[in-house]
Amino acid sequence: MFYLSTAIAIFMGFLVIIIRMKASKHPVNAKKIILPPIFMSTGALMFIFPYFRVTPMEILEAFSVGMLFSLLLIKTSKFEIKDQQIFLKRSKAFAFILMGLLIVRIIAKLILSSTIDVGQLGGMFWILAFGMILPWRVAMFVQYKKLHNQINNDITVV
Repeated sequence: MFYLSTAIAIFMGFLVIIIRMKASKHPVNAKKIILPPIFMSTGALMFIFPYFRVTPMEILEAFSVGMLFSLLLIKTSKFEIKDQQIFLKRSKAFAFILMGLLIVRIIAKLILSSTIDVGQLGGMFWILAFGMILPWRVAMFVQYKKLHNQINNDITVV
């Protein structure tokens, strides 16, 4: 089971890198930034089942680690204006950071799976991922709005 979930995680990591590279060819909008955490938030329904429940301390730990990891994503996610549209800048570091985070996740899973139940660990990793995507997307949205307002101000001045 560990090997299957690790293979799926690696596949998903590569998929995210490919999607991110394609996304930089198209202009972004607020909806594209905001929707991923909203869609991911539906995963919190897993906590309805006792198998996935975590303690308050585990929630705090997982969310804090996620927020710490989000700093790397925030640093590598920058926008630029081209032809009065906002594009996500390609970052060579993003792919390496994403793969590094994936390796850290696999190592942590290997170590923690011997002391924490699989369901509980799954819940913790979901919280970690949500703690990573939420601040990252909020930071992206703030940066996007600044550029969007700049474009709108430039248009009204001309």
